[in-house]
This record gives sequence, structure tokens and C-alpha cells, in this order.
Amino acid sequence: MPEKQTIIDLEKKFWETMVSKDADAATEMMAKTSIVTGPQGVAQVSRVDFSKMMDEGKWTLDSYRFSDVQVIFPNESTAVIGYKVNQKGTMDGKPYDMQAADASTWTRSGDEWLCVMHSETTLDSPSRKSA
Repeated sequence: MPEKQTIIDLEKKFWETMVSKDADAATEMMAKTSIVTGPQGVAQVSRVDFSKMMDEGKWTLDSYRFSDVQVIFPNESTAVIGYKVNQKGTMDGKPYDMQAADASTWTRSGDEWLCVMHSETTLDSPSRKSA
């Protein structure tokens, strides 16, 4: 059975691609098509679409911090991770500081883990504060 820390490290690595806005690294970690849910609704997102969203998005992620991390393995090639995350950055030029509960599903393809689903639920209203 895979190690929980492997999945935690993958999730953090993905978040780091968001901080650095490294679309190539992020899309390499995704399945050909993934499902993403959040405040904007539900979408099937291809690697090309996701890369475009990262490149054209009017946002930054400056920092994030995980807590209450949970990982389960329904089988040897599937992992589900859930956690609370505090994230800080800018959206449309305005600072935000947000608490959310996130979850991702990872599937193993050979030796590689790929994200097939990510969901985010806001736990409180984003705080738009002056930096």
C-alpha cells in the first residue's frame, strides 16, 4: 500500500505550482481530464484548459498552510486526501485571506500519481484586507 506522506507531498507540490504559477509542472500532475468543483461550480478541465487558466488568471497565491490532513486509499491505485487550507494571495488585484476545506483524488498510472478531481469549499467569507 502506498504511503500517506507520498500523497501529502504530492498535494503540497501541486500547491507549490500554484504559488510559482508553473503551469507546465501543474498540468503534468493532472490526468488528461479532471473534475474541479468550487465556488464557481463544477467543470471538467483538460490539461490545456487548466494551463490556460493558470496563465491568464488574474490571481496570485502567496502562501498556504494545511491542517487536519486526512488520507485514505480505497485501493492501491487510488488515494483521496482532504484537509483544511489557509491561503493568502490576490484576486483581481485585491488581497484575500481564505479558509477552505479541500479534497483531491489521485490515481496511479504506472509509477505516476495523477490528480483526477479537486474540490474546494470556502469555510468563511474571503477577507479582503489591505496588505
